[in-house]
Amino acid sequence: STCACVEYYGKALESLIKQVKIMSIHGKMKHKRNKIFTEFRKLPGGILVCTDVMARGIDIPEVHWVLQYDPPSSASAFVHRCGRTARIGNVGSALVFLLPMEESYVSFLSINQKCPMQEMKPQTNVLDLLPKLKSMALADRAVFEKGMKAFVSYVQAYAKHECNLIFRIKDLDFASLAKGFALLKMPKMPELRGKCFPDFTPVTVNTDSISFKDKNREKQRQKQLEQQR
Repeated sequence: STCACVEYYGKALESLIKQVKIMSIHGKMKHKRNKIFTEFRKLPGGILVCTDVMARGIDIPEVHWVLQYDPPSSASAFVHRCGRTARIGNVGSALVFLLPMEESYVSFLSINQKCPMQEMKPQTNVLDLLPKLKSMALADRAVFEKGMKAFVSYVQAYAKHECNLIFRIKDLDFASLAKGFALLKMPKMPELRGKCFPDFTPVTVNTDSISFKDKNREKQRQKQLEQQR
């Protein structure tokens, strides 16, 4: 749903999935977008992590799966997203992830978009990759900061969802969500003010001590910290 989520999960997938080309694209990339899109179209296979900037008006041949991590803010965008696969007589699949409290969205889409859906049972024997993602955040401040920004942008986008009777921010389990983003601590943001999260355990490490792998960025950060002191 957001550029920050694309950047974070794109970076995560690059490290977690080997021997598969992972590319990311979102609206803030401007000049790079066409280059990435053209390059992806030429690939024999791969994964493109993207926002709704790719939901319509583009054609990529033989897309087998469209995975919608976030239900789109408008119902019409859902159909456009699904339309990236099964084009011109081909067969394809589209999957949207929903929480139990969001299941009435299925009925909504059936009525609003004439789009019937089937439930796909959760996969068994799923690998827990969150510890690895946490380790990546501890080893590189760039990953840590991307995760925090992604979480904040996700919550803010959820709060603005068109179907706010179904997607109610007050019902979100922030602790579970933060675990799913592999956060090291809860960010400071208005939506979380005054709330306690006993189900979320922050790391014992002082996150200010996490440095950037990029030496130039770390040098700049240390300079700013010195000025603040």
